Amino acid sequence: MKLSIVIPNRNMAGTIGKCVKAALASEYADFEVVVVDDNSSDGSLEALTGLPCKVISLRENAGAAKARNVGAGNSSGEILFFTDADCILQKDTLSKIKKRLQHEGPGAVIGGTYTLRPFDRDFFSRFQSVFINYSETKNAAGPDYIATHAMGIHSADFKKSGGFPHPFLPMLEDVEFSHRIKREGSRLIMCPDITVQHIFNFSFLRSISNAFRKSKFWVMYSVANKDLTADSGCASSELKFNAISFVAMLSLLMMWRFAEAAPILYAMPVILILNIISSRRLIRAFHKAGGAAFAFNAVLYWIFIYPIPVGAGAICGLLGRLIKR
Repeated sequence: MKLSIVIPNRNMAGTIGKCVKAALASEYADFEVVVVDDNSSDGSLEALTGLPCKVISLRENAGAAKARNVGAGNSSGEILFFTDADCILQKDTLSKIKKRLQHEGPGAVIGGTYTLRPFDRDFFSRFQSVFINYSETKNAAGPDYIATHAMGIHSADFKKSGGFPHPFLPMLEDVEFSHRIKREGSRLIMCPDITVQHIFNFSFLRSISNAFRKSKFWVMYSVANKDLTADSGCASSELKFNAISFVAMLSLLMMWRFAEAAPILYAMPVILILNIISSRRLIRAFHKAGGAAFAFNAVLYWIFIYPIPVGAGAICGLLGRLIKR
């Protein structure tokens, strides 16, 4: 059974070569690699020189959803595997996808996730990889969506679905796709043992910028989809409770500042403890991935810094949705 790996690329010259080489090193025998370059201007095509892969160049920037659809339409495999240009496939990723899809049959969409430890080992990249791995696999028995950094689907099923929405909100075409095909009868199956290693290269600024953008677009989509409170992947109940807890503690500090009533602050430790209890499984994941020191710093970042861009993004998303309406 032939498998086609579809990779959209937009100005990822620093990673696309590593991504394709890792795919080509797969232990699975019958596959092709299809790269759709989304009008890059950074030398991405040069990074692919000499690599045995099919390259399709778009004449203008159309977005990742369109690039994936074009790639799928120019693939010859019976199975499609979608991943990103900054993801490193493991040697057994394709064989596990094929085996599970063959077992499940038509109508199944198989998902994988990021490895706990990313390709780059700086703090913010490690934080993000653990957070996404945990969020995407904690409800493995009934995932809300399958992410396109590791998505396997029968090509006939993908063609029947109509593909990813385009144009659409950035970063969320896989969520809309998953919700739509699930309503139409497809089965979403998350396999935590199917992984790709992500190259984040996250600094502090890139980390908070990513949190802001994801929160903004997710809120815009969720308000329209009427599932704002759903426990959905990276928009997890832990993330939402964490943001609410931060706002509550900040509000108490402001009330204490203006009212000068010390008893107001007594509620802060209670809120903090409840937040830690809510995030206890994520905290264990931090510890598993990097030990006590990493987990301690990750918890501090999670509780006292990360909610700021998440909350700001949520507010902008709500305003954006209101303006659109």
